[in-house]
Amino acid sequence: MLDPVSGPRGGFALRFGRVLLSPWSRLALLVAVLAAAASAVMAYEPQRLLVAGWPPQVGGATAVALFAAAYGLCTAAFVPRPLLNLAAGALFGSQAGLAAAIAGTVLGAGIAFTLGRFLGQEALRPLLRGRLLEAADGQLSRHGFRSMLALRLFPGIPFAATNYCAAVSRMGYVPFVLATGLGSVPNTAAYVIAGSTAASPTSPVFLAATGFIVVSALAGATVAWRKRHRLSRGA
Repeated sequence: MLDPVSGPRGGFALRFGRVLLSPWSRLALLVAVLAAAASAVMAYEPQRLLVAGWPPQVGGATAVALFAAAYGLCTAAFVPRPLLNLAAGALFGSQAGLAAAIAGTVLGAGIAFTLGRFLGQEALRPLLRGRLLEAADGQLSRHGFRSMLALRLFPGIPFAATNYCAAVSRMGYVPFVLATGLGSVPNTAAYVIAGSTAASPTSPVFLAATGFIVVSALAGATVAWRKRHRLSRGA
């Protein structure tokens, strides 16, 4: 008699399990998940909240928590954070909107990092062949908290792409989450305040928030340009 585990049927199940759990199969699953999430976002069009407002039957802390959860899922699906931050301010005001936006930011970053780490890291790390890619990977792996904090402080760098790139590196989960939570506060607050005061575009608060966004964007572009050249020389 053939042993049920070592026989042909057992051998086929073992080989099928290895293929199913292989790095490239998991990467294909990650791509499928992200494609499905992006399709769902395009179909639902969450930006309609800026026009239609939050459903009136859901209010208070429940509405803030639901928005934070939706925010996290949307950012993992590559929805731009500035749009969501403006919506948070317009819907909930400065304080509650900032709380919802920061919670959603950390949640979305954690979702993306977890998906990228468990489904994509093993397949993508061997592809880091270029000198600039290797230098960036080394920076994130050795100085994770400091590097991620700098990336979060300055706008202009795609949030979701940064999350998945960090997941491919050897950065730890705790430094990633802490740097994301702390570094995202200034610019998130500026966008939320701008959204909450958008009805008064000439008010000092709105102008100050908009000015902060512009100045930080220019500073971020300058730092990114200098860092790129430094990484190139280091590579």
